[in-house]
Amino acid sequence: MKIAVVGATGLVGSKILQVLEERNFPVTELIPVASQKSIGKAISFKGKQYKVVSYQDAIAAKPSIAIFSAGGSTSLELAPKFAEAGIYVIDNSSAWRMNPNNKLIVPEVNGEVLTKNDYIIANPNCSTIQMVMVLKPLHLKYKIKRVIVSTYQSVTGTGVKAVSQLNNERNNLEGEKAYPYQIDMNIIPQIDVFTENGYTKEEMKMILETKKILQDDSIKVTATCVRIPVMGGHSESVNIEFENDFDLADVKKLLENFEGITVVDDIANLQYPMPLHAHDKDDVFVGRLRRDETQNNTLNCWIVSDNLRKGAATNAVQIAEKLLQEKFV
Repeated sequence: MKIAVVGATGLVGSKILQVLEERNFPVTELIPVASQKSIGKAISFKGKQYKVVSYQDAIAAKPSIAIFSAGGSTSLELAPKFAEAGIYVIDNSSAWRMNPNNKLIVPEVNGEVLTKNDYIIANPNCSTIQMVMVLKPLHLKYKIKRVIVSTYQSVTGTGVKAVSQLNNERNNLEGEKAYPYQIDMNIIPQIDVFTENGYTKEEMKMILETKKILQDDSIKVTATCVRIPVMGGHSESVNIEFENDFDLADVKKLLENFEGITVVDDIANLQYPMPLHAHDKDDVFVGRLRRDETQNNTLNCWIVSDNLRKGAATNAVQIAEKLLQEKFV
């Protein structure tokens, strides 16, 4: 079982290596791939050293699966080359997500739609993943009409440069900036570029990807995505309107019984999800479950997840595990 990791030296790439090791994925040979300037650099995995190679060398080595975390333009260029060589590609960028010919997968939510012929599989946006994990069991039971989501997203979602910017600002150091504004002691109501309708690309990803993953275009979704000066995970305030009424105790039970979700909802003891607790964990945490008292059949909740793990690396590795489980590789 040869596995290539494209973008192995980046923030998400490093996390993919960590998750592969932690979950004991049966890697017989790791093939780390990165940009030209990183070729030859040593990567440590399971106590062994592997040298970073070019994508041409990676394809020639014929891995079974290539997990990509190298940005959209790299994925658009290289994913088809790997796929043509019979290598399954699991891509973390937005390049293939809304392509009608590519599946957009969260294994616990829609893993059953994968087939042997899906050679380029898209990993959804981090904010979308944690939200659809909570929406899925509720949609099956009560049928969702509308979702209003506001996000509070960690700087780790932007990458190493953003983490450095936050740390530099906290320590009064000069340095390269990932954002057009200070992020420490501030929040920035813009993630990605603005589109013609006034929404950012991140907001449109959440809107469109949710419908695709849940396979229901009738669900209305609106989003506001905000960058905040934290690490450890993304948080979301989500308001969900259903066609049918619900019982709060049943909602709690449905979520508790859904694989990959942990309910933290004990306001008497001030227990609710926070990035502090979600950091370096694979589960999606949900709490602050309560009725919206302004309209019928509507639930408010608070969702937190480590965006580098379930929001990226863990979900990608789980897709690889699904390919293995279904004997596609």
